Amino acid sequence: MAQAVAESMESGQHLLVQAGTGTGKSLAYLIPSLLHDERVVVATATLALQHQLVERDIPRLVDALKAKPGVDTSYAVLKGRSNYACLHRVREGAPDDQGALVELPTGSMGAEVVKLREWAEQEAEKNGTGERDNAPRHTDRVWRQVSVSARECLGKARCQFGEECFAERAKEKAAASSLIITNHSLLAIDAIEGVPMIPDYDTVVIDEAHEVVARVTQAATDELAVSDVERAARRAARYVEESEADDLDDAAGALKDAIERTEAGRIDKMDPQLADALILVRDGARAALGAIPKEKDGEADPGRNQAKAGVQEVFATADRMAADLNSDVLWLNDRDPRHGGPQLCVAPLQVWGQMRDKLLADKTVVFTSATLMLGGDFNNIATSVGLKPTERVLAGGEERPGDGVQPWRGIDVGSPFNYPQQAILYVAKHLPPPGREGLGTKHLDEIVELVDAAEGRTLGLFSSKRAAEAAAEETRRRLPHLTTLVQGEAQLAELQKQFVEDPHTILFGTLSLWQGLDVPGDTCQLVLIDRIPFPRPDDPLMSARQKAADQAGGNGFMQVAATHAALLLAQGAGRLIRTHSDRGVVAVLDARLATARYGSFLKASLPPMWTTTDPNVARSALKRLASG
Repeated sequence: MAQAVAESMESGQHLLVQAGTGTGKSLAYLIPSLLHDERVVVATATLALQHQLVERDIPRLVDALKAKPGVDTSYAVLKGRSNYACLHRVREGAPDDQGALVELPTGSMGAEVVKLREWAEQEAEKNGTGERDNAPRHTDRVWRQVSVSARECLGKARCQFGEECFAERAKEKAAASSLIITNHSLLAIDAIEGVPMIPDYDTVVIDEAHEVVARVTQAATDELAVSDVERAARRAARYVEESEADDLDDAAGALKDAIERTEAGRIDKMDPQLADALILVRDGARAALGAIPKEKDGEADPGRNQAKAGVQEVFATADRMAADLNSDVLWLNDRDPRHGGPQLCVAPLQVWGQMRDKLLADKTVVFTSATLMLGGDFNNIATSVGLKPTERVLAGGEERPGDGVQPWRGIDVGSPFNYPQQAILYVAKHLPPPGREGLGTKHLDEIVELVDAAEGRTLGLFSSKRAAEAAAEETRRRLPHLTTLVQGEAQLAELQKQFVEDPHTILFGTLSLWQGLDVPGDTCQLVLIDRIPFPRPDDPLMSARQKAADQAGGNGFMQVAATHAALLLAQGAGRLIRTHSDRGVVAVLDARLATARYGSFLKASLPPMWTTTDPNVARSALKRLASG
């Protein structure tokens, strides 16, 4: 893999590398990245991998390369501005809804803010990073009291604390480094949204690349609630002398009336009342922006900056939604009133075009993950990120010349694990198909029997919170001698710690457990998957993408729903075997994996485990493992 990555960096040819757990893929791309003559950016999806790279892998490599002359081993971590504490907000206070500076919120929130301020001052004294990940425990709401967005920032030149600024120091360090570690979202904002966030670079390595399409989509998604417009109007009112702020508030009322008439879910054809309301909001925000007076020389008003930023955001989002583009998907999220009420959302229908034109055309890109081959080949992932199957260069093949062609190679470096000997894939073919009502009696019986055979040691991956809770209730009732934990009952880190410390423990949860949870050893000998994780039929974005694929003459179900399911299944099954000594069973309680025509596509996306549909075989294997 290291050799292939080095060749890709030298030739400028894009590369897709599937590298199973345990191959050391981070070292395999970091070594050529540090040896490359130009700056390289490494983008990850999770904080856990970022920490692994920065705290463990890169320092070891830098130490190993000390004796090699002429190698620039400088590196830096770079995140979005809101991930760093803002010293101006820490020392001067945060503007309230009207834009006036408030020294400290009241109650328990105030006490949490005090802790964060003390931590930020300590970070400033010792030249620390001021990164949110290193801060004392806090909520999003509390963090907003000590941080700013890029739009709210006063700018280094106008801020009295600009020289000490954590975000500015991080940018300066990145500009002086040959290797930059960042995340998918910041990469998307820099390369695809066109907002300069990262110093010039030659090559980008995208690790956890199976996540990149979702992260790029997320970065390009905008949201608008009535409360957002009302808040922007209140903040603008402090600086606007005429009626513009009141007009924007009136537009919020029109939007509220239109939203109340709109059904939750995807909006295929926009109602004229909603279209008119969005235009009112857009025009009202534009007028309010123009009415906020410009700052005088030498003046820095954080309240005015926050007001302008809020109105600008409302304008840009309403403008995009009002345009009603075919390239966007619009939907109404029926959000709880306690969290701001219903929310309009808009996201790009596809991102492969933007990735192709704005990232692949300018940079050399290495995509890597443990799961890049879906259905046995790279085509699904390659297409989703903007590479065409016809552009693939096979071993010994020549590149296809021509304008706009993006040649790429795909390699699978395999796995150090012997899956047929270490793991069993058990498909419960005898169970009835899963229904909309949730887990049936037979499914619950199957779960209890498998967990009992394993004597705990079970990670349960469920398609819904309701299913996870139902399974937990049943195992607690029928297997009281085992400890059953459910995601949501405590912080995930605490649940994972308890799960690892006691083998007679069961951990049930939903999507965030499917990816990134690393529990090697006897802790986890059974991975339960209740059903094939197809996207929900009412998922606005997935259903729109499926419809678009059908209209283009493709198979929307296979291209969107089955590909989504294959990716999650592969990630979920990957929780079982993490080291050479791990053994266990992946149990899928969805007969369709064995009976449906698409089952072979899904199974081809999984590690090559020994397969059975006999429950006795699965239970016997688990009992043998449990007995040591």
